[in-house]
Amino acid sequence: MKNILLIGLGRFGRHIAMKLNDMDHYVMAVDKNEDRVNAVLPYVTNAQIGDSTNEEFLSSLGVRNFDVCIVAIGDNFQSSLETASLLKELGATKVVSRASQDVQAKFLLRNGADEVVYPEKQLAIWTAICYSSDHIFDYIELDADHAIFEVSVPSAWAGKPIGHIDVRRKYNINILAIKQNEKMAMTLITPETCLPENGTMLVLGSHKDIQKCFRI
Repeated sequence: MKNILLIGLGRFGRHIAMKLNDMDHYVMAVDKNEDRVNAVLPYVTNAQIGDSTNEEFLSSLGVRNFDVCIVAIGDNFQSSLETASLLKELGATKVVSRASQDVQAKFLLRNGADEVVYPEKQLAIWTAICYSSDHIFDYIELDADHAIFEVSVPSAWAGKPIGHIDVRRKYNINILAIKQNEKMAMTLITPETCLPENGTMLVLGSHKDIQKCFRI
């Protein structure tokens, strides 16, 4: 369990709070809007109404005591930038900030943020990839060249052992797990594992190899 300071409780911040609650983390939530703070009270350990660009207020939260400080402010970049900078000045261990543009990310990384997330950009990429093909069900980007795809089992592979198909040598990809009926069915994959009909696979590889293998 980690101690997390979450600043900014709009839709993005609220969803972060809900997920952190599911994961049993200690969360201190902050926003200057009272209604937003009240909306997340069921999902957080503690909450404060206040302006995160106010150094005195931010200092009173004891930012050094948190493992991660997440700045989820999305409607005011100036406030996001000032908050990230103040957090670092006050000794925050790790600051993660939200950005919607590359230029914002550059400023944030130069002024306190250790890492930057792009919720709109990342969701846009996921949507474009998943809904431009009939047999892609999920997608996780690992870096610029590699990703994990959830794809349907090709009909020519159904019922055959993975070793017989020789997936690694022929296609340069790895099968990590098999899902059936939207539930993980197999996570211990061996050459003897048979691929089910009407199932899906989590496959790891380069974008180029996966696109070539599954004709994406």
